Amino acid sequence: MTDTSHRKYAETDTGYDDAPSGWAGWVVFGGVMLIMLGTFQVVEGLVALFDDGFYAVRSDGLVVNVDYNTWGWVHLVIGIVGVLAGLGLLVGNMAARIVGIVVAFLSALVNLAFISAYPIWSTIMITIDVIVMYAIIVHGRELKRV
Repeated sequence: MTDTSHRKYAETDTGYDDAPSGWAGWVVFGGVMLIMLGTFQVVEGLVALFDDGFYAVRSDGLVVNVDYNTWGWVHLVIGIVGVLAGLGLLVGNMAARIVGIVVAFLSALVNLAFISAYPIWSTIMITIDVIVMYAIIVHGRELKRV
């Protein structure tokens, strides 16, 4: 006899239980971190726009040779989209999952290029980006069930 205790309807052999697993917390964590990451990106962008003397090197010492106004706008846009994607992720939106992965990847890439201007902060941001990508990619569908 087949064990059907994990199935919702044993007689029809369909309708698996859609109870959320313990991994849904990872997605909530990823969404909250994405909102924080976006907020940090906005702050970093505003600092680059209004106080370019704050950073460790001049704009010609960056990996990509552009002025701080350009970096400021890039960080600002990534931050705003990141906050919105994080909010969408918390409600289980599939499009927000895709946008969240793209934003986290772009944020890591931009912070890698920005690492000479603000090395410790850029390293922290890249680490957060990797954790957010892990949470969304591996456990993203869990929150949809909640």
